[in-house]
Amino acid sequence: MSLPNFKKHLIEKGGLSEDDYALIQPFIQTKTIPKTEFLLKQGAICSHFFFVEQGLLRMYALNEEGKENILQFATEGWIVSDRGSVFFQEPSTYYIDAVEDTLVVMLDEHFINEVSQVNAGFREKNEQLLQNHIRHLYKRISQLLGVSAKTRYLDFVSMHPDILLRVPQWMVASYLGITPESLSRVRKALADANFKPNH
Repeated sequence: MSLPNFKKHLIEKGGLSEDDYALIQPFIQTKTIPKTEFLLKQGAICSHFFFVEQGLLRMYALNEEGKENILQFATEGWIVSDRGSVFFQEPSTYYIDAVEDTLVVMLDEHFINEVSQVNAGFREKNEQLLQNHIRHLYKRISQLLGVSAKTRYLDFVSMHPDILLRVPQWMVASYLGITPESLSRVRKALADANFKPNH
């Protein structure tokens, strides 16, 4: 199976060569998730990291009223997982499902070990990616706590310009931590100021 996004990810960010990639291909596992189906449910133990080759995933939690709070979207080239559940083998408090029909590459410790044997520098590169992800999460928490809805929206548009065309408005609002009505007001104010997202 051709996996151009995953191959690009391993070569550009993982430090692998074309020859390295050819050697690790037998260890690559993929899975297709139909739209609305789950990769992870609350209470289950997450055993993989999910690299999105094609499609769109979301990771979310439910609050006491049963309302969804979306923590992350993952489009092509992004990785999503409940890292705490993976590392500590604890039941997850999150859900991961497919917003679109999605093809993922299933990454686990066995795969990382196999790649590390082929390319000794891969594990360090992978650790850098993990730390970068944690940095983004801290930034997201800071924004939710102390940044205006407008700034959050503009940052979201900058990071995920294509998602606005692929998900309903209520999902964007959930990710931003605001109501759909507040999001409509933000978008109207920006439209009145002639702001145009770069799709």
